[in-house]
Amino acid sequence: MAKIITLFRLLPKKHQILLGILSLVAFIILIFPTEEASAFRQTPPATTNVRYDVPLAFRTPEAPNTVESSESGAVEESEAAAEAITSEITEETQQSLEPQSDVQPDTMAELEHFDIKKGDTLAAVFSRAQLTAREVYDITQLPLAKKNLIKIMPGEEIVIGKNADGSLQQLRYQIDAISTLLIKQHGDGYQATVIDKDVENRQQFARAEIKSNFWNAGIDAGLTPAQIMQLATIFGWDVDFALDIREGDSFALIYEQEYADGEFLRNGNILAAEFINQGQHYTAVRYTDGNYYSADGHSMHKAFLRSPVDFKYVSSNFNPKRLHPVTGLVRPHRGVDYVAAIGTPIKAAGDGKVIEASYNQYNGNYVFIKHNETYTTKYLHLNKRKVKRGDTVKQGQIIGTLGRTGRVTGAHLHYEFIVNGVHRNPRTVDLPKALPIASKEKAAFTALSHQLMAKLAQNQQVRIAKQ
Repeated sequence: MAKIITLFRLLPKKHQILLGILSLVAFIILIFPTEEASAFRQTPPATTNVRYDVPLAFRTPEAPNTVESSESGAVEESEAAAEAITSEITEETQQSLEPQSDVQPDTMAELEHFDIKKGDTLAAVFSRAQLTAREVYDITQLPLAKKNLIKIMPGEEIVIGKNADGSLQQLRYQIDAISTLLIKQHGDGYQATVIDKDVENRQQFARAEIKSNFWNAGIDAGLTPAQIMQLATIFGWDVDFALDIREGDSFALIYEQEYADGEFLRNGNILAAEFINQGQHYTAVRYTDGNYYSADGHSMHKAFLRSPVDFKYVSSNFNPKRLHPVTGLVRPHRGVDYVAAIGTPIKAAGDGKVIEASYNQYNGNYVFIKHNETYTTKYLHLNKRKVKRGDTVKQGQIIGTLGRTGRVTGAHLHYEFIVNGVHRNPRTVDLPKALPIASKEKAAFTALSHQLMAKLAQNQQVRIAKQ
């Protein structure tokens, strides 16, 4: 350094000044670098794959600048400010990013529909849905599921919703037109409920005049086969629908129809009906106990069935002077012969006790029933007997099947009706009068009967007027 100073002093004055100026400029450049040089020196090496924990809605297309500070306090203040901003952003947006609490879990699941195929079990359906055997077991432990899912039939469907991890979240199975089984995840297990639609009952009117037969008239009136049979059952104690129906007879009825969510489900009960047979008027009103009574309150259910078998036709009527088809002699025919297929069920005409159940060469297999001190009924030529002597039977109970045993020319039931020891024509005998409705229910029934019969009459007048 001393040699440099000595050399500098040996230079001419002019050179010393010029060299001093140059040294000063160099010093200034070293001490105060240009902005580009400063930026180059202070910018750290570029980094890649840096993740910034800032919500997407608040990100900008510009990368954040990083500024070094020689003072650690400034750096800490900057980091604290950044954390405060991030925290504020997170708190402000957290509610909008989280699902609302009133959203039901089943709306979050994607529902899949699985058709029930022939031979399917619940395990087979769960297998197609990629659910586990454990889930099948858990579901089958639920009483409602065990009761309903064991009866799945081809053509039905099961709807399944899953969680994000593929586990079962919910299951839906429509039991019938009204009820749906719903199984939902509940804690660590599942919970089953049956959801029923609200059913609305509407009243419908129907009327028809018989032109060829009762069945066709019912179809023309828009009735279903089940309704036609129900109507025949209601009036079956007063009208013989196989033999007593005539052209010009008519009937009218008011019945219920069930709707759910505005859609028709099915036909309900007959509420009121009128049947005109050969000029005789018969009425029926359904009361709250489920039984039918005439408009004046007498039970439609008589003590005896008019005929104890569903027959095709009558081959021989009650006739005290009939010519016997086998012997050719005039022998009284003290009953009615009903023809039907062998094996057709024979029903007890009324409640009673079996006093005879045996076989002989004339009657074949036969059953006699004593109903009380006044009435006895006899059933002959049975194929099989289903009761024995001493048995107590109820009206409508099967006591045997129709056959051709004994002295007969063909398969039929010979039926006798005896009143105080005297044979009477089963088709025309006056059956014991029906018991009236209970006295405590009389007022309520009368009000209901007047209302329904008035509505029935009004509908008939409107219908006839439109014809």
